[in-house]
Amino acid sequence: MTLVEPGVDDLQPIEDIDRTIHAPARLKIMAYLSIVESADFMFLMRQTGLTRGNLSANLRKLEEAGYASIQKEFVDRVPRTLIRLTDEGRAAIERYRENMQRVLSELLQQGRADG
Repeated sequence: MTLVEPGVDDLQPIEDIDRTIHAPARLKIMAYLSIVESADFMFLMRQTGLTRGNLSANLRKLEEAGYASIQKEFVDRVPRTLIRLTDEGRAAIERYRENMQRVLSELLQQGRADG
């Protein structure tokens, strides 16, 4: 079966998608964090619907990528974990948004041209 291959440049935006952000759980986390200054662990857990373990694992990946900072503190002897996007994380989610818009726009235009 022979497929018609689009030009390399046509698909380049797909290759440029940040896989750290693109994972659904991390995309949810990044989306919520991008609209607030910081959020606590329980808030993110409720908003994303992730389990404690899943949220922790994905936050660790975002922290390792330099996209999120995690601060643990005690408030009235109760532990609280605050998460915020770093400047690098804010720039990364903006690049991701722009890239996804470009990918969808180009694919939709190509689909209309072919159809």
